[in-house]
Amino acid sequence: MKASLLSWLQEGNITIPAVLFSEYRNLNINEYELILIIHLLTFIQKGKEFPTPEELSERMTTTNSECAEMLRKLIQRGFIEIIEGYSTEGIRYEKYSLEPLWERLVDQFLASQKSSQQLSKQVEETDLYTCFEKEFGRPLSPFECESLAMWMDDDHHDPVIIKAALKEAVMSGKLNFRYIDRILFEWKKNGIKTIEQAKNQGRKFRQKQLQNRKTHNEVQKPAAIPFYNWLEQ
Repeated sequence: MKASLLSWLQEGNITIPAVLFSEYRNLNINEYELILIIHLLTFIQKGKEFPTPEELSERMTTTNSECAEMLRKLIQRGFIEIIEGYSTEGIRYEKYSLEPLWERLVDQFLASQKSSQQLSKQVEETDLYTCFEKEFGRPLSPFECESLAMWMDDDHHDPVIIKAALKEAVMSGKLNFRYIDRILFEWKKNGIKTIEQAKNQGRKFRQKQLQNRKTHNEVQKPAAIPFYNWLEQ
């Protein structure tokens, strides 16, 4: 008895794409249909590619007719297809294919990812406008809004980089769009695309300026950390 149970437990595993569980609802597949698909997949992976509705219903809480009806609808809706062929012996056979379902899942997953990215981009852009208005202490003018849009859409600057340029302008005491535009221009020219690269360039410039001041004895007392005047480039 125990040996039989162990054999049953060691029957093996099946591979089910995780995206099937995350996206089936978005494909309007209900839980009964999902379980039917999983059982169908189990049969296919075990080598039985055309199980009958009776064989499938034995593993479910549905009747033969209900199982057959679900199969019919899944085929009709383009999730499952029946493929016909001939064996090497010339014997005609039929088998279920879940290829249409996998294709639909891929399309759905890519659409969800694109939608998520678009939403994330909208949130970032809204936050960017809010940051600028907060630093300027007023609503942005139409011209300023257009400049922000051009930095993102035409120059393809990441909102994070634009925020870094805004911060640089604030630290330098030169809070205006012409100065920020010059910073972005210099960063793009020098291949700076990440926030870390921007920070490193600013840090290197300030260290160089401090060293030059010490070398030429231009400062007799501790100097404030200088900021890069991007408009003088």
